[in-house]
Amino acid sequence: MIAAAVAGLDRATKAWVERSVSMWETIVVIPGFFQIIHTRNRGIVFGLFSEAEGIWRTLIVLAAAAVALLVLVIWLWRLPEDASGKLNYTGFALALLLGGAAGNLYDRLFQGAVTDFLDFHLAGYHWPAFNLADSAITVGAGVLLAELLLTRRSAQNGSR
Repeated sequence: MIAAAVAGLDRATKAWVERSVSMWETIVVIPGFFQIIHTRNRGIVFGLFSEAEGIWRTLIVLAAAAVALLVLVIWLWRLPEDASGKLNYTGFALALLLGGAAGNLYDRLFQGAVTDFLDFHLAGYHWPAFNLADSAITVGAGVLLAELLLTRRSAQNGSR
């Protein structure tokens, strides 16, 4: 349900931007910090492969996304529930990753590019535009990393 909610919210926000904001139009939300900009990313993370032309770029990008999605589905499916029957932090993180990957894969399959619109900058530094799916992927990866580090640390402390 978490993955479906992430993918649905991602698609809804992208649809709003595609419908309401012209390509490259900028809507300043917080001056000097945050704006909404309608842009498209034909590549993968941070535009990697976006300049490549032809069928190979499309195949590489779609294959990478499909493999990631398949790995996440299998990992989540095989993940044991905790004693209360609820997902643990790993399950939550995987659901965020799955929902984000599904949201971006939908764009790639049906539009040939991912719609990005969240644009942050501060003190001359600018982060590439991204979307809610990218945010879910980042948070999910962060939760997985934190759980891995905390689990490893507690295992080391318990073995002493």
